[in-house]
Amino acid sequence: MFTQRSQTPRRSFAKTFRDRVLGSDLVDLLTGPHGVDRYTELVDPTWTQGEARAKVVDVRRTTPRSVTLTLAPNESFTSTHTFRAGQYVNVALDIDGRRHTRCYSPANVEGSSTLELTVGRHADGLVSNYLYEQARQGMVVGLSGVGGDFVLPTQRPRRILLVSGGSGITPVMSMLRTLVAEGHLQNQGAEIAFVHYARTEAEACYRDELSTMTGVKVLHGYTRSGTGELAGRFGPQHLAAAMPAPDAVFVCGPSALVEAVREHCDNVYTESFVPPVITAPANPSGGRITFADSGVDVVDDGRSLLEQAESAGLTPENGCRMGICHTCTRRKVSGTVRSLTTGAVSTAPDENIQICVSVPVGDVDLSL
Repeated sequence: MFTQRSQTPRRSFAKTFRDRVLGSDLVDLLTGPHGVDRYTELVDPTWTQGEARAKVVDVRRTTPRSVTLTLAPNESFTSTHTFRAGQYVNVALDIDGRRHTRCYSPANVEGSSTLELTVGRHADGLVSNYLYEQARQGMVVGLSGVGGDFVLPTQRPRRILLVSGGSGITPVMSMLRTLVAEGHLQNQGAEIAFVHYARTEAEACYRDELSTMTGVKVLHGYTRSGTGELAGRFGPQHLAAAMPAPDAVFVCGPSALVEAVREHCDNVYTESFVPPVITAPANPSGGRITFADSGVDVVDDGRSLLEQAESAGLTPENGCRMGICHTCTRRKVSGTVRSLTTGAVSTAPDENIQICVSVPVGDVDLSL
């Protein structure tokens, strides 16, 4: 009897052979100073050895204020990063010749081979509006890491309440999908409730999918229309309607929602996608900022080091611009800076600082 032999070992051998060839010193020598990536990316922009990228394989505009992208990451990303439900990824793309990086929380189930990003557009959001208007299948974006501590504990709580507002739905949607995929509701005494707040019913992301979630109690509150299963803001009545005394609560959304949940619930895991209120000093130090690696120096005008670097014509890599993703971290060679989010002062030489939320206190020498 003829038995077809599995092709997996052959494909694995071919992949290993390809990786060895592309990573060899000879190929590196032949491809010159630009490296092999600059040639392989002409065939496929995601076929790179050293740069994590992803191709947009699906685009859906299911609400008037959001776009959902499905990304297929390349091996440079998948071989070095493991995504956990609730975490964020840094996404980079070029707009008008400048690279912009933002952090987004995927909504896909943990362990998926693709990343699903639902991006809410904002009136002054350069990247969010660009993606809503211009994203298309085949577009390639950069990926620069996975981060965040907003994740499910290894020992899953039995009774879980998930709360989200606006585009903050994505990390808790990832948690919900992961819990359902794991069969959490089949455990004795397990319960899941999901509360989502949106401005209107039309703007409620994942509404159709949530309505089909068997065994999950789903409640919506629409803050602009006053309709939905919940009226008003989160409080004792909403908690009682969703799940009294949950074992754990996971909430992501505007700061007011996060604080309301904290006030009325115990065992709260939080993440807010709204930048903290940052107030620049009323009186700039007037010190000199030296960007040592670029040979540029400026007089401090009170803004963050990131903003002053950009005004000086530099293009430091950055992401969230609110002190969360750490993409903008640079080495402070000398001088003193103050954090706009915590008020902490850094005086020691050769310290890493987040330049998006740091302002000078006198002269500062920065490795940039």
